[in-house]
Amino acid sequence: MLNDTFKIKVDEFCDFMRLERSLSPNTIAAYRRDVKGFLEFVSAPGPFGGAAQCNSDLASATAPGRAGDDDLEPVGRLEDIDERYLGYYLSARYANGLNERSQARMISAINAFFKFLENGINPCEKIDAPKQSRHLPDVLSVEEVVAIIESVKTLDFEGKRNRAILEMLYSCGLRVSELVDLRLEDLFFKDGFIRVIGKGNRQRLVPVGEVAIEAVESYISSRWALIQSVKQGRGKSRGKHLAGTEADSKGLVTSGEPKRRRSIVKIVQEADGTLFLNRRGGKLTREMVFTVVKRQVEAAGIQKKVSPHTFRHSFATHLVENGADLRVVQDMLGHSSILTTEIYTHVSSKQWMKDILDHHPIKRK
Repeated sequence: MLNDTFKIKVDEFCDFMRLERSLSPNTIAAYRRDVKGFLEFVSAPGPFGGAAQCNSDLASATAPGRAGDDDLEPVGRLEDIDERYLGYYLSARYANGLNERSQARMISAINAFFKFLENGINPCEKIDAPKQSRHLPDVLSVEEVVAIIESVKTLDFEGKRNRAILEMLYSCGLRVSELVDLRLEDLFFKDGFIRVIGKGNRQRLVPVGEVAIEAVESYISSRWALIQSVKQGRGKSRGKHLAGTEADSKGLVTSGEPKRRRSIVKIVQEADGTLFLNRRGGKLTREMVFTVVKRQVEAAGIQKKVSPHTFRHSFATHLVENGADLRVVQDMLGHSSILTTEIYTHVSSKQWMKDILDHHPIKRK
């Protein structure tokens, strides 16, 4: 458990990242988790080597003396944390399977935290982040994308919604958070584009294809029908609540109705502008989008490990393969740096090399 000072500083840091840096809730949650984990590690009671024994994932890697720092003591002040603590912590995490990418992210979060404190002490200054090998994302072929989308049966609200979700993920290369945050006011279908709010609240305009537009417009018809159904349910609930109030005056209690009424009001408020809704009329969650993708991948018989982000990678890769300018792809994806977009040239080259080797005239049979 963190002491009160540590808790306050972590909360202030997260508020700063949200208000001043405009980072997404998911990024802030990851920063909080990384910083909190490190501070819990260094402030646990007992000998420092036993601090991690509160965490079964670290216990086997944090026996006293493993890193030659069994003289380290738990700290109660941020000013007392130096690079020895961070080095010991990273060694423990690495011994328990923390990969290089996760280590680099963790160091970045802790570094940002101590820079925020501005107290002159930063244990990250003498710690080098591990060099990361360039990760090439998994992509789907065009045929696989089509198979997944075509596996959706558009017979009801959920089917039409799921078809529209998959079409938008691939047609626009959206992040899952960008997809669930889309609102009706962000759709400019007459002009053939949508407005997307990306990382750092940066807005961009993304072209959208005719097939995706047709899928979304078909879904929107079902969406309005769902909203009307929810509103009618709200009216019935309100009538029951009023009847319950009259019953209360006679000594009878109808529990749960006020809570249900508040829930329905919240759902209707969310439905007023959010594009993609769940069956109850509330805003669709990221987790539900992952579930939708997983179900349709299985229905299509695709054996690859596919997530919503795979559609984004596939979209970008297919653009590059068909000769799209890298700067255009960068703008479409909302990358702040062209270096991030360049990875798709490597993905494209990897397939190009495979095709050459597969068809080489003197290849080994």
